[in-house]
Amino acid sequence: MGIRTALVKRKTKETNISLELNLDGSGQWEVNTGIKMLDHFLAQVAQHGRFDIKLSAAGDDQHHLVEDVAICLGKALNQALGEKRGIIRMADASVPMDDALAMVAVDISGRAYTVLELPFSDNDMAGFSTDLIRHFLETFTLEARINLHARIVYGTNDHHRAEALFKALGRALDRATRTDERIAGQLPSTKESLGD
Repeated sequence: MGIRTALVKRKTKETNISLELNLDGSGQWEVNTGIKMLDHFLAQVAQHGRFDIKLSAAGDDQHHLVEDVAICLGKALNQALGEKRGIIRMADASVPMDDALAMVAVDISGRAYTVLELPFSDNDMAGFSTDLIRHFLETFTLEARINLHARIVYGTNDHHRAEALFKALGRALDRATRTDERIAGQLPSTKESLGD
C-alpha cells in the first residue's frame, strides 16, 4: 500500500492552516487551532481513529477556521488514501459517553453525501456553537469524498454528545481505511471504480 500520508496547506485572507495526516499512525496528535473545543474533538478523531494528526491553524473567526480545518482534513484523508485499493471502504461505530450515545457510518465511495441527526440543546460548549459541528462534518465529507451518516441517538449534555460523535467518527474511519489482505491491490467496488 505504501505510505499513506498527506500534507495540506491552506492560506486565505481568513485562515492559515497546515495539516499533516498519517492514516497508519498510532493516535498521536499535535492540534492547535486556537479553539479549545475543536482541538479536543480533533484529538478524539486522532486517538480513536489511530491517525497521527499535526495541525496548526489560525483564523479571523470560529466559523471560517472550523470550515477551513474541515476542508484541509477532508482533502488530507482523500489524498492519503490514494487510489483506495485494498481498503475495507465501509464501516460504522457506536460510542457511548456517560449519558450520550452516538453512531457514525462511513463509505469511502468517492462520492460526497451527508446525513446528520444532531439534536443538540446548546447547553455547555464553552462558546463553541454546536451548529459548527454540523458545518464541520458536511464540509469534511465534501472534501473527503465520502458518505457520512452520523446520529446522536440520545444524551443530555452537549459536550458528551459531541465527544461521543467525534470518537465514533474516528472509530468508523479507522475501520473503513484499514487494508484487507484478501483484496490487496483491488478496488472495493463491483464496478472497479470509486467516485464515478
